[in-house]
Amino acid sequence: MAEAEGEAGHQISLFINSGIYRFGDANVVFMDPVRVLNRSYTRFNVSPSVYYSRFFQSSSYSTVIDDGVPTCANKRKRSKNLKRKLHELNSREKIADQRHQEVRPVLVNAHATLLQADLLLEMMRNLKNDGRSDAKGDGDSNPSDIELDFVNLGSLWQKQFYDIILNVGVDGVESCDKSILPAFDNFVANEGSDDMEAEIFDRKFILPKKSCFFMSDIGQIQNLVSAEADYGFNLIVIDPPWENSSAHQKLKYKTLPNRYFLSIPITKLTHKVGALVALWVTNREKLRTFVENELFPKWGVKHAATFYWLKVKADGSLIGELDLFHHRPYECLLLGFSHGEDANSEHLLRLIQIPNNQVIISIPGDYSRKPPIGGCKPARCLELFSREMLSGWTSWGNEPLRFQDSKFFVSRRMVDG
Repeated sequence: MAEAEGEAGHQISLFINSGIYRFGDANVVFMDPVRVLNRSYTRFNVSPSVYYSRFFQSSSYSTVIDDGVPTCANKRKRSKNLKRKLHELNSREKIADQRHQEVRPVLVNAHATLLQADLLLEMMRNLKNDGRSDAKGDGDSNPSDIELDFVNLGSLWQKQFYDIILNVGVDGVESCDKSILPAFDNFVANEGSDDMEAEIFDRKFILPKKSCFFMSDIGQIQNLVSAEADYGFNLIVIDPPWENSSAHQKLKYKTLPNRYFLSIPITKLTHKVGALVALWVTNREKLRTFVENELFPKWGVKHAATFYWLKVKADGSLIGELDLFHHRPYECLLLGFSHGEDANSEHLLRLIQIPNNQVIISIPGDYSRKPPIGGCKPARCLELFSREMLSGWTSWGNEPLRFQDSKFFVSRRMVDG
């Protein structure tokens, strides 16, 4: 007992610094995305009260375990779930249910493991405040809460005239040096070892140290391809705006038909020694079939493992019923290998063993905002359809500055003070 408590205390200590809590030999980790993201910054912190704007309300799912799943107090959702069970599944739905049933024991076990971690559960309840006084982000830095619509701006012919102003500073002291660059269809980099403040239309943005972005539509993605294979990428994370019939989702961001993703030049983006490709997908069977039968073969990617992101609330309960057919509280991360130009790259990639059915548990942030998936130095990392930036990464998409607005941050001087 004392040994177990000592190990839990050690993991809490590591968690405070890294944002990752590892459950012994289990195939599950808990992640605090705020702490993970903060490792990319020197002068700013991601505001936990802004990041965790959802799922801190009282849970409608008790922590009473029934077959490893919290029982639901919401009768309406139970009724909808019952109707789905009574409905005769079509062939595609049967395959989706079979996938779910195969991974269900893994997810149940992962959630049960979390509920047994008392010290971690206690910390989770306070992640939104995290001992800080930042009720909002660095709010006075922008004149209004109206965010820039980069997707719309990037579709205008005037985008060629829109500039980003980079404010070069040292140790938080703003310098007179400013760099003015095209904001769209252009590589914009912060090559320094400190965060950098930037301005577009008088709104402030925070660029993490040693980071780069290229903001464009999918028609300009070829600009990411380097003439030299040495400058390809070892890790490519992709979070496509998949088509979805949900009217709610369509209001949140624009989607693309699946055929557009077939044109992404994964092979050309791959480093000569190969790359690990990580693709976020929903639980829709039509989408999984498309990825397995068309997308990965077109990209030249060989599937290696599947990870799962299990979403919980601050009290540790799931954000929804595990067996709710169309709204399951988890998403999938499909991992595969893209071999490079080197003759032995495919052989080297085969030697890399990725454990299957790993589970990442976290409290979700904003709608469709994924937990950060890190890379190991000195790997070259690329995120496609990015909506935020990470230190050491190249971020591409039509809104990579979406979560770089200064309203999502708080100055570390405010936190330490």
